[in-house]
Amino acid sequence: MTDTARAVADAGVESRPRIVAALIRITGDWTLAEDCAQEALALALERWPKDGVPANPGGWLMTVARNRAVDVLRRATVERRKLEELAMLASTEPEEVPAVDDRLRLIFTCCHPALALEARVALTLRTIAGVPAADIARTFLVTESTMTRRLTRAKAKIATAGIPYRVPTGAALTERLPGVLAVLYLLFTRGYDTEGEPAFAEEAIRLARLLRALMPGEPEVSGLLALFLLQHSRRAARRDADGNLLTLDQQDRGRWDHAAIGEAVALLPAQPGPYALQARIAACHVASPSDWPTAATLYDELYGLLPTPVIALNRAVAHGYAHGAASGLVLLAEARAGGALDAYPYVLAVEADLTARAGDVERAVSLFERAAAAAPTEPERRALLTRAEDLTR
Repeated sequence: MTDTARAVADAGVESRPRIVAALIRITGDWTLAEDCAQEALALALERWPKDGVPANPGGWLMTVARNRAVDVLRRATVERRKLEELAMLASTEPEEVPAVDDRLRLIFTCCHPALALEARVALTLRTIAGVPAADIARTFLVTESTMTRRLTRAKAKIATAGIPYRVPTGAALTERLPGVLAVLYLLFTRGYDTEGEPAFAEEAIRLARLLRALMPGEPEVSGLLALFLLQHSRRAARRDADGNLLTLDQQDRGRWDHAAIGEAVALLPAQPGPYALQARIAACHVASPSDWPTAATLYDELYGLLPTPVIALNRAVAHGYAHGAASGLVLLAEARAGGALDAYPYVLAVEADLTARAGDVERAVSLFERAAAAAPTEPERRALLTRAEDLTR
């Protein structure tokens, strides 16, 4: 990538959400806003190599996008008020535009609970992050045309259902924020999973940074960002040279991103919210060996706030490492009671690991083999079969 192309890409990452959000606020037309922002970036790729990168790239892009929107609206003979508001958008310093408010409005609108969760994730990727529909379609395992239709329906629902383009206040903000964070968490997970798109995890981190800049007083926002940074810091060390998955204790900690870890630890909030607790649990693994007793205590606290089956499963793992395999197996049995985890693909792997450490090798080998058969990805299947083979040596 040339220096100019890099400058365009960097300006797009920083300025695109501002431009799209401002144009949506004024025009109410999501597609127009996205198209104008994209056309501004395309023109930058054409002009900047010849004219040089402008002193204020964001202002340049805002001006071009605004002018393009004005041209389109004039041809459509839209009401004069919108044209006047567009003309007032500053063409020099982006900070003169109410960009912070607009970006926050855009995030909360994309993540509105009236939309299905997958639609919220897809709309966030497309509208705020500018991810092409084809790339979003790939992660949702659908065709590009199907994803385009879903995005169109989501935008239409925002218009027809009268979903307000604003940030809620007071109690409504407290109620809505967890939903916004859940969208970012799902986006990160889709990028961090074994076969996920790394760019999606990186985009979730970028959006979490943006949200924290816009809402610096919200501890759960800081907790979510810290959690993302801690998890993502280990990405490079998760596989060996042959592409095989490595457990935490097998990873080369020298390959971890220690700058990200340091940033995350500094962000950890003291308040015991769900994301803050998960971040503090992730921080227990920064030390070598991992601080399992603290992790188990934090999982107890987290389970008290969110008594979900998956958290119960992870709590069993933490107690198994902190207080012995027998303790973990007892909590695992409790987590499985009622069948809520019957279809969860990682239950057998947890049971196999705890059983192996309890000394029942024969049963552990059988469980690892069954877990491998249920594994959702090939790298996970190979890792589980390797664990079974290691026990028989």
